[in-house]
Amino acid sequence: MGQIERGESKIQRRASIKRALDAKMTRYRAPFHQLRISYGTNKGKNYTEEEDRFLVCMLHKLGFDKENVYEELRAAIRCAPQFRFDWFYKSRTANELQRRCNTLITLIERENQELEEKEREQKKLLKKNLKPVPSPASVKKKIDKVDKVDAGQADPKSPVPKKKEEIIYF
Repeated sequence: MGQIERGESKIQRRASIKRALDAKMTRYRAPFHQLRISYGTNKGKNYTEEEDRFLVCMLHKLGFDKENVYEELRAAIRCAPQFRFDWFYKSRTANELQRRCNTLITLIERENQELEEKEREQKKLLKKNLKPVPSPASVKKKIDKVDKVDAGQADPKSPVPKKKEEIIYF
């Protein structure tokens, strides 16, 4: 009975990892170029962000739940032209790549969890009829609009009249 439960927990763990990778990838239009990983304080010195991005993207592309995915990942690294002269990265074994991928998956799961908590807080604020905390982009738009009004560049539909320039003749 215990063996069945362990097997089911492994299946659930793989499914949650797959969902986390899917959620991370859907946030980007071109994940091989745009994907960002929030490392926190423990980035490490051995792997670059480009290498980590490639690992995550290829892990998603190849399928996390495959039997020999890390061997295929190792072969993909060796064939990738952007790592042509990166001997450290090309010389990693499948076990080392698996350890790095597990670390990256943990970081991605933590990031997804933080995003879900923020979304829940936003929903709670909306239910209480409170205004949610504005995003920096919306605050910047409001500031730009106020600056335009101050500079006399207001919209023609705006009820605030434009400032007239003073003309001084000598």
